[in-house]
Amino acid sequence: MDATRQTMRGQAGAAVRGVLGAVSLVGGLTWILLNLGAPRPVTDMIVGAVLAAGGLVLLMPHRVRLPARATAAATIAAALGGTLAGAISESTQLGGMWAYLASRGWPFAWVSRAGLGGDAATARQVAEQSSWQVDAVNLAADLYFWAFAGLILVVAARLARRPAAVPEPAPQS
Repeated sequence: MDATRQTMRGQAGAAVRGVLGAVSLVGGLTWILLNLGAPRPVTDMIVGAVLAAGGLVLLMPHRVRLPARATAAATIAAALGGTLAGAISESTQLGGMWAYLASRGWPFAWVSRAGLGGDAATARQVAEQSSWQVDAVNLAADLYFWAFAGLILVVAARLARRPAAVPEPAPQS
């Protein structure tokens, strides 16, 4: 019974990895294509490349064997650490008949606050007195991006530690 459970768990894990890998690979490549002329081309290219590379890693576990616990720990740590570190990045916008918006997060702004006023100074003051609001969708996207960045780092470390293949001598006739 225990062997059957492990087999089913392994098959379910492989199915989840396959679906997640395929969606990430296609999504990353699509992201790159759709954002070629975007206002933040470098950020969008990085996001697309990380998602595509992470999708490839998930689709080809036979190419690079990764230790499950170490990979899970590194992925979770990168997701949380990267998302929290990305909150240092702040952007502000002033628009309309005075709206002030401040947001934090990289590559996706996942926390923001805003204010409206009769002039730019009042709008900024109202925004600075308002509380930060979390955007759950962008937070999930940020965690996903950083988790894949952690996965890619694990793969890079694993490949760097792998010994170089030594070619076999040709057979003598």
